[in-house]
Amino acid sequence: MTRRQRVEAEPAYVLHARPWRETSLLLEVLTLEHGRLALVAKGARRPGSQLRPVLLTFQPLVLGWSGAGEVRTLTRAEWAGGVPLLQGRALWCGYYLNELVLRLLAREDPHREVFLAYDAAVRALAKGEALSPVLRRFELAFLAALGYGLDWPQAAAGRYRFEPRRGLVPLTEAEETARPGEAIVSAETLEDVRAGRWSRPETLAEVRALTRRLIDHALDGQELQARRMLRELLE
Repeated sequence: MTRRQRVEAEPAYVLHARPWRETSLLLEVLTLEHGRLALVAKGARRPGSQLRPVLLTFQPLVLGWSGAGEVRTLTRAEWAGGVPLLQGRALWCGYYLNELVLRLLAREDPHREVFLAYDAAVRALAKGEALSPVLRRFELAFLAALGYGLDWPQAAAGRYRFEPRRGLVPLTEAEETARPGEAIVSAETLEDVRAGRWSRPETLAEVRALTRRLIDHALDGQELQARRMLRELLE
């Protein structure tokens, strides 16, 4: 039996909200210390509810909840402030981040590094930073936290092919041409990633192909809905 829990003040983001019964909302939230949770916001859909204008996606919140079982009851929601609302292409990038977390992060599987990477990505999108580097940084940090990270070769040279069961494998001279759908990364790209440099278009393109393969492997062939929209917007 799940132990009854009471949390008073936890940094969090709303990932998704949908109607629950007549007047409430069922929330999927990402929290700093408790991972992804399902919470019921009772009465949040009533006219004049003080919760309704607070429970927005892509806004830093402080939440409290209580209860046991898979779905707990929201007891507190306050806006933590400081982040403009996402708009345009940045908003669709935010939807992509949310779908990744909802699809790959199990409930009640705490990963502080996931929350911190998500928080950094949302704030970067809100500030108008270049979209592709923001997405690639989040993808790499998120996948590494979930155990899908890569062992980056040290003192790398030449080019590498990604294989789901082996990671990054050096290419031989006879394999210099990439196969269809294959992710190939150069030593220069690996060095850029280690140094946090995202100015080279080649680095962004190669890491994008790599993270796509990693995500496809983690999803076991299932497709992300937000990825289709981003493909139209960003490619």
